[in-house]
Amino acid sequence: MIPGFSRGQEIAPPGKSYAVVTEHDWQRLIRRARLAGLRIFESDHLVLITDRTSRVGDVLEGLPEIFDEAVKIWASHYKIPLSAVQKWKVCGCLVVDRERFRKAGLLPDAIPDFINGYCDHYRFWLTEQSNPAYQRHLLLHEGVHAFTATLLNLNTPTWYTEGIAEWLATHRLVEAPPQFQHTPIPVVPEDVEQLGRIEMIRRLRQSTKAPSLDEVFALKPTLHGTVSSYASAWATVAFLARHPRYQEAFALTEQQPLDAGFTRRLKGQPGWNSAAARRDFDAFTADLDYGFDCSRMTINWSSGRRIPVAGATSTVTATHGWQNSGWQLEAGRQYQLRVSGHCRVGQLQRADGLLDLESTAVGISIDWYRGLPLGRLLIAQWDDKPDSGGRPKFKVLAEGGATTFTAVSNSPMFLKINNRPSNLSLSDGQLTVNIGRKGDSFPSR
Repeated sequence: MIPGFSRGQEIAPPGKSYAVVTEHDWQRLIRRARLAGLRIFESDHLVLITDRTSRVGDVLEGLPEIFDEAVKIWASHYKIPLSAVQKWKVCGCLVVDRERFRKAGLLPDAIPDFINGYCDHYRFWLTEQSNPAYQRHLLLHEGVHAFTATLLNLNTPTWYTEGIAEWLATHRLVEAPPQFQHTPIPVVPEDVEQLGRIEMIRRLRQSTKAPSLDEVFALKPTLHGTVSSYASAWATVAFLARHPRYQEAFALTEQQPLDAGFTRRLKGQPGWNSAAARRDFDAFTADLDYGFDCSRMTINWSSGRRIPVAGATSTVTATHGWQNSGWQLEAGRQYQLRVSGHCRVGQLQRADGLLDLESTAVGISIDWYRGLPLGRLLIAQWDDKPDSGGRPKFKVLAEGGATTFTAVSNSPMFLKINNRPSNLSLSDGQLTVNIGRKGDSFPSR
């Protein structure tokens, strides 16, 4: 509890106790703010105090209502009945001049010298940001800390504490007046201006500095977290909350005590396989992008069968990411491919309606993704120890239609039609891949 705050009414659904603060506490803070000439905006769950001057097109007055909408999402996530949060309220201070808040008695000396934001139970502070979208995200991030600290006594490892705050704060505004819509994995960059979590994960992967799942689990608490640590913590929660293999174990762990044993209990859930989780996490961060849908990007890692002398056939659909061909390659052996078929890899909006983007295995030059034409067929194997260093990833061995390549390991052949994750729901069709060992009789088309 914050010194000077009294514990208010206790609302106790079976098995849990949720504490609130009294109306008297908030009125005292509001009086101090008014005496100091600060601006005050209030809603059911938030008292927002700021020294930021009014501006044309100011959006501050709408923040408390957006905060209230977010609280419903947070309660739903933790399966807390709305009746239990009906009287829950926190105070947030949006600060331009810290000294002004100190003089008003609204920024205690005990609060550390934070850079962007800091939360202490029912109260939190954040510095003014140049971008309204990022400022709103920061407000909600600190709000999640307040919510979990006061209602759930959260005291978890750093990766979860910061990751869940990022996860539950990520959103976009829709309709008019603007309404909060939870988008934990953003669909388009414009929805999360200046947030940069996906871009940071991409840079970490490219620089070979991306952390493993175990390294994220081991993150230490610091007063001033780095952008990379926030991005990694968010990515880990996103992975666990959405991946079909781990979401049940993650949800069950979240319904248990949110304390220092959180990671240990997660790993102890039935069916948890640490080696598989590490590999799935590496595959997740390698392909993470806007519009990422785990249900379409989950990978089948089964070993597959050896390719017979007469060759083999496989198919690859345009609606999913990396797909196991069902055939295992032999290290050092050469293979040849022929590919047939065409598929839809997206749609373009035109004045006269939607235009389907059709592609063969070669791809289309009208649009590119990650340096390759959209729709191009990629052939790869999983590489546990890339020559360039960094985390394991898919090593692309060949591209396009008729091609020859050499396998690098005794492992399955994976196929993917190059595309943005956000396009997969707009895609359709499949390609047929004929594969044979070079020198053997090649399968017919």
